[in-house]
Amino acid sequence: MSRTTNSNLSRNSLSFLTHDKKGILLRLYIQPRASKNEITGIHDGTALKIRLTSPPVEGAANSACIEFLADILEIRKSQLEIASGKKSRIKQVKITGCSFKEVEDKVFRYLSC
Repeated sequence: MSRTTNSNLSRNSLSFLTHDKKGILLRLYIQPRASKNEITGIHDGTALKIRLTSPPVEGAANSACIEFLADILEIRKSQLEIASGKKSRIKQVKITGCSFKEVEDKVFRYLSC
């Protein structure tokens, strides 16, 4: 697994973020049962790696993922939907109601800290 760090991060490296006319898709790699909720970098160059404290049972990690992303992106939870991977560590989350540029800026800012 490779991890993108602040020194080698650019907007062009946000390959985990795409958009079409239906909305914005964010590809994630989820690590459940972590010590805290956080974005830790980019997993294998294709997914944003997120560590969550919730266990991967009965949708707890999915709910925590939506709540965490809503907080990071400063949007309502209803604007986020797990489009694929509900029972997998690799997920695609669909984002609606905001522009691609807004999401890109917020993710880039969080990763640059």
